[in-house]
Amino acid sequence: MDIIIVGCGKVGYTLAELLSSEDHNLVAIDEKPERVSRITDSLDAMGIVGNGIDHKTLLDAGIETADLLIAMTGDDEKNLLCCVIAKKSGRCQTIARVRNPIYNAESEFLKKELGISVIINPDQTAALEIAKVFQFPSALRVDTFAKGRMELLHFKIGKDSPLLGMKLYNMNQTLKTNVLACTCMRGDDVIIPNGNFEFKENDIITIASTRKNAIDFFRKIGNVKHRVSSAILAGGGMISYYLAKSLIASGINVTIIDIDPVRCDHLSEDLPDATIICGDATDQSLLSEEGLEHVHGFAALTGLDEENILLSLYANEVSNARTITKINRLNFTSIINNLNLGSIVYPRIITADYILKHVRSTSFSLNSNVEKIYKLANGRVEALEFIIKEDSAVAGIPLLKLNLRPNTLVCCIYRNHKVIIPTGQDMILAGDSVLVVISGYRISDIREILEG
Repeated sequence: MDIIIVGCGKVGYTLAELLSSEDHNLVAIDEKPERVSRITDSLDAMGIVGNGIDHKTLLDAGIETADLLIAMTGDDEKNLLCCVIAKKSGRCQTIARVRNPIYNAESEFLKKELGISVIINPDQTAALEIAKVFQFPSALRVDTFAKGRMELLHFKIGKDSPLLGMKLYNMNQTLKTNVLACTCMRGDDVIIPNGNFEFKENDIITIASTRKNAIDFFRKIGNVKHRVSSAILAGGGMISYYLAKSLIASGINVTIIDIDPVRCDHLSEDLPDATIICGDATDQSLLSEEGLEHVHGFAALTGLDEENILLSLYANEVSNARTITKINRLNFTSIINNLNLGSIVYPRIITADYILKHVRSTSFSLNSNVEKIYKLANGRVEALEFIIKEDSAVAGIPLLKLNLRPNTLVCCIYRNHKVIIPTGQDMILAGDSVLVVISGYRISDIREILEG
């Protein structure tokens, strides 16, 4: 696809890096020359120094023949206007990054009236990911598929886990559960496990399951953490705002700590059901006064990675809280992932993955539609949900007779409001929602999981 990215800040660069690796033709636009140079020097992309709402700049970028324009500047109104001009100038689809809460209730209206394909709020998207973990604290991360009926849950094998030394083919029979192990992150290695796979300490395992079966599974392996009923959010930025709204709606008591008095006043007005504390979230005595030792959930969401890391390490030392750590920078991920930080959230990766799903779903698919895509295991594994069409190459054939590519696993079939954890005898049918996990290659169509 021919794609134009307007705005080359942190999120814009991450997105350009991801799309460039998928062989799209990219043009990056930014008013700051150093941002454009960073992309053109390190990625296979063209760059233009200019304003994305300038018609001539867009023409120079090839807007008349572009397939997609993504407006990712820090200015909501500029992003919306850029998309409108792009639609008037060519035939491309458009994606706008919009962060202001005032636009949330109007997003469907804006898309319809302005012709924008997707409006994404990165802060809200990250907040929803965090909320899912607080609602199911036994998992490090929760990804939902099949209209919320199916989940991928990530957890770590502890030193006392009954799974240690167990072969995968014995797991469900021994525990009398119905879950499917999809991936394993073991140090720097990524494994799509087969029946002979053996669990080891510190493995990060991903299972596919319904919520009911997952609860039963975690209970039987001794990884039971009850739903969070109270949470402290360190930092009062937009992610904290959206997260607090979601948690309060779920009946969770929320305390937000922020050092900026003006911001605290705004939060007090916008979140009357939350407790807003104006103070330094790194003050140990303040954290103790607010009950950190007894709280069920703690999220480190300040604007500084270093603060967030220290806060989560401290929270894990003095409490049994379910901790979540926001990290903005993508450097040193291998070191960060080995620290005791609970769940780690990278907001710009979440945003980039969301946009990638849209790009994949509109690119090449003939036999199926990409509904969702998630990057797992530091981006080395993909989980994709497809809706199967009538003439799909994978339909009507038992799974054991499909000539699947290596490192490919069909994890779930959702049919007629029922979740099926498939065996070799099960078949994919037209109309099914199918979850596939792959490693080592990329696909945009379900037929690409087949050899040849």
